[in-house]
Amino acid sequence: MSSIPARFSMDSFGPERLAKVLDLLLDAICIVDVDGRFLGISGAGERIFGYPVGEMLGRPMIDFVHPADRPRTLAAVDAIVAGHPQPHFENRYVRKNGSVVHIMWSARWSAEEGVRVAVARDVTERRRSEAMRAALYAMSDAAQSADNLASLFDRTQGVLRELLDASGFGVALHDKASDSIAFSHWSDPHAPMPAPGPLSSGSASADVMAGTGPACWSHAGLTGPAGSGWTGLPLSTARGVIGFMVVRGMQGASDVALDELELLRFVALQLAAAMERKQRDAWLEHVAGHDALTDLPNRSLLHEHLVKAAARARRDGSRVSLLFVDLDRFKQVNDVLGHAAGDALLQEVARRLRACVREADIVGRLGGDEFVVLLTGLHASDDALAVAEKIRLALGRPCDLAGTSVAVTPSIGIAHSPEIGADWDDLLRRADAAMYGAKQCGGDAHRVAPGPQSAG
Repeated sequence: MSSIPARFSMDSFGPERLAKVLDLLLDAICIVDVDGRFLGISGAGERIFGYPVGEMLGRPMIDFVHPADRPRTLAAVDAIVAGHPQPHFENRYVRKNGSVVHIMWSARWSAEEGVRVAVARDVTERRRSEAMRAALYAMSDAAQSADNLASLFDRTQGVLRELLDASGFGVALHDKASDSIAFSHWSDPHAPMPAPGPLSSGSASADVMAGTGPACWSHAGLTGPAGSGWTGLPLSTARGVIGFMVVRGMQGASDVALDELELLRFVALQLAAAMERKQRDAWLEHVAGHDALTDLPNRSLLHEHLVKAAARARRDGSRVSLLFVDLDRFKQVNDVLGHAAGDALLQEVARRLRACVREADIVGRLGGDEFVVLLTGLHASDDALAVAEKIRLALGRPCDLAGTSVAVTPSIGIAHSPEIGADWDDLLRRADAAMYGAKQCGGDAHRVAPGPQSAG
């Protein structure tokens, strides 16, 4: 078998000709001396490192490495010099324009020449694609697993810390009614949370919200070694910009690198979409459990509250009382003044009922002019009687309905647990019967439902 003749011999290549061929490579060949200084860089070095080769020769290699990657880069150098080649080592370099390049190295030590020989390949695009994919998965997981917005913000901060080594993170929301900005989440060891304030024209917050100019954000109260290196990005949804997120630069750097902005914009879009879904889900859940007219809990949600309250009462030995409130002669208001006035009256009744009870107590509407008040954590039945009397007096005060002074009185039935039990239907039925008894006696009164033994 005849062999294929060689078309040329390496021996025929002189140093200049060989250098020209090596300069055609897409990867850069680098030679570094024992002190870590560049002795030689092939032509691709300028494209990869972002410096003219002449500006890098003679300078320490470590000067060009991203500050966060320097410790592990020096550790890899020690391993190479000790005779352990590194065929797939990756780190980041900072280009002359401040952008960051991800480099994969194949390097080994030549003891005979006393130099380190390495090939540098630019893998920035691959790393960016991987980072985008990782951010998509991480933000999708955060949106699915977070129970509320606070949890979502915590998860997003973790994503940014892992992907970008971000040292600070905050989320500010825009209140359209007051045209102001307030931070809902803030995490930074060097700066306090910015105070709420108006969205002043020309401010850093207004610029970020508008998406004009560079995505920078300043915080006057910021102190610490990293300066004011904040990047702000608007949280844009289909309904408009709802606020913005701010990210503080990577550890040891003053700013988030320009090349990371694309990833940050992607995370901001994902966060805004997740926030919109969370808010929509919370709104739907609220609507499903609340009365549309008064925004009070409806029958279904009241049932859930009673089950939880009864369980707490069993644990701590306290009592639960259910007050069934029905307005006397409410139909006359509708007939004389119209349904709009009747609706306004029901909304006023809801406000007065809430004002009569503690924050831990529950006020709900069953429908029509029927309301329920759930008192929890009581230790004596007289406590419920005092609240019922307070409600009777509050609802009996006149209120203005479209220029007409109207006063309606309530009939109130009261059922106690554990005397009657903790079953929702039993308590509601007994309280309803007691309310009906008070109404038959003329109304404007409260009556307590008898327990099972005295009922027969």
